Amino acid sequence: MSWLKSIVTVGVLQSAVLVSGLVTGQAIAGEALDRIKTEGVLKIGTEGTYAPFTFHDKDGKLVGFDVEIGQEIAKRLGVEVKFLEGKWDGLIAGLDAKRYDAVINQVGITPERQKKYNFSEPYIASKAVLIVKTGNADIKSFDDLKGRKSAQSLSSNYGKIAREHGAEIIANDGFDQSVQLVLSGRAEATVNASLSFLDFKKQKPDVPLEIAAELENADQSGVLLRKGEEDLLTEINKALEQIKTDGTYSKLSEKYFGADVSK
Repeated sequence: MSWLKSIVTVGVLQSAVLVSGLVTGQAIAGEALDRIKTEGVLKIGTEGTYAPFTFHDKDGKLVGFDVEIGQEIAKRLGVEVKFLEGKWDGLIAGLDAKRYDAVINQVGITPERQKKYNFSEPYIASKAVLIVKTGNADIKSFDDLKGRKSAQSLSSNYGKIAREHGAEIIANDGFDQSVQLVLSGRAEATVNASLSFLDFKKQKPDVPLEIAAELENADQSGVLLRKGEEDLLTEINKALEQIKTDGTYSKLSEKYFGADVSK
């Protein structure tokens, strides 16, 4: 009978381990949300140097579209918000180290990132657009870039798009330099983010630049969270849905971009 007793004992132990694992998993899933509610603070990692999403105004106050989205999420969770600033390269590492509960910084939703992290539902979308001087009759589509000078940041996805369409790349450090090169005539076009262009035109509506074409598929961004914190993910998604349905999102979208940037 000893062998039967051993089998029963092993089975009981395995069941106990399984139940324990399920309980532990459930505890971990709700642990972050419970802690945030108890402490009364949602900690958010962000750059603070990426206008109009997260930047400092003339008085040094942290402002921006992403900042206000974070504030609205916290309000709907019933807690205060605390922003912790850092360089882009270290933001995700800070999430891994549990310096904060989430990252809100125009983090693109990609299959690679989704393998390791949770993302909220997308809260903003940006398309690649082809920007030229107003009245340019030679460049009307991405295919027209072939053999023409396009101002691009070499490491960006937009530079890759320009190269794929046969453009001669005029290298620079970012959007502002790109559009200045187009305005000066040193470049004929730039492929860049629709959101950046909307912000630029809102600030400088009289600048003679226009969108000649746009790619159909948009890059979507979401709130970045650690895996296993499903309760927090659920509540953040609920908050984002409320922000969109009660009109808050439309107001923020118009404030920062002058257009609907949700899709």
